[in-house]
Amino acid sequence: MTRVLSALVLLPIVIGTIWFLPPFATLVLALIAGVLAFTEYRTIAQALGVHVPTGIGVAGVVVMCYAMWLAGRPTDVIVDGLPLRYPNVVYLVLIALLIVAGSAAVARRPAPGALADVAATVFAPVYLGLPLGALAAVRGDDWLRDGRGALLLLLLAIVVSDSAQFYTGRAFGRRPLSPAISPKKTVEGAIGGVVFGTLAMAIGGSFVFATPIWLLAILGAAISLLGIVGDLFESLLKRSAGIKDSSNLIPGHGGVLDRIDSWLFAAPVYYVFVRYLQFP
Repeated sequence: MTRVLSALVLLPIVIGTIWFLPPFATLVLALIAGVLAFTEYRTIAQALGVHVPTGIGVAGVVVMCYAMWLAGRPTDVIVDGLPLRYPNVVYLVLIALLIVAGSAAVARRPAPGALADVAATVFAPVYLGLPLGALAAVRGDDWLRDGRGALLLLLLAIVVSDSAQFYTGRAFGRRPLSPAISPKKTVEGAIGGVVFGTLAMAIGGSFVFATPIWLLAILGAAISLLGIVGDLFESLLKRSAGIKDSSNLIPGHGGVLDRIDSWLFAAPVYYVFVRYLQFP
C-alpha cells in the first residue's frame, strides 16, 4: 500500500511538470533528481571505501545536466562571423568532464585510493547528469515538434517494461537472469519486459513520431534492454556495498536512484533517436 501511495503522489508531479509547465521546469525537476541521486550515489561510494567530494560531485552533475539541456536550445552566439544556433553537445560534455576531473584531482591529497576517488567523482556526472539532462533536452520544443509526448512516451515504455518484468517473471520465471546481482530477476521476466516495452514504444510512438513502426520497435527493444542493464548496474553497486536501497527517501520504493536506474542507460540512446534519427 505504501508503494502504491508513493507512486500516486510522484506520478502526477512528474507528468504534470512535463505536460503543463514550460520546458525549463523539466530541467529543474531533472536537476533536483540529479542532486538527490548523487547523495545516494555518494553513500554507496562511501560504503565501498571511495571518497566523492560533495561540492565537486554536485557541481559536476548539475553542470553536465545543464550542458545536455543547453545543447537543445537556440543561442545567439557568433563564432567566426557565423551564428552558432545549436551548441555542440560533445564540446559541452567534454568541458564539463574536464572541470570535474580537474577539480577532483586538485582537491585530493596523495593517497593509495586517489585514482578510485577521482574516477568515481568523474563518473557521477556521466552516470547521473548526462542522462537526466538528455531527458530535459527531449522535453525542449526547439528541435522537436512534440517534446512533451516524446518524453512521456519514454516514461510509458519504461514503466510498461518494468511492470511486465515483474509480472511475467512472477508467473513464468524459472531461470535466474543474474543470480549474483539480482536473484529475483529471471530470463523469462526480462523477455516479457522487452516484448511489452517494445509494444508500448511501437504503438505509442506511432502517435508521437512520423517514423516507421519497425524502427520504433527496434527503439523499444533497445530502451527495454538498456533499462534492464541500468537496473542491474545499480543493483551491482548496492550489492557490492552491502546496501539494500540507495536511501529511504521514497516510502516503499527506496531512493531516487532506485527509481531512475532504468532511465539512466536508456535516456542517452532515446535522446539520440529523437534528435537525429526520427523520420520527419
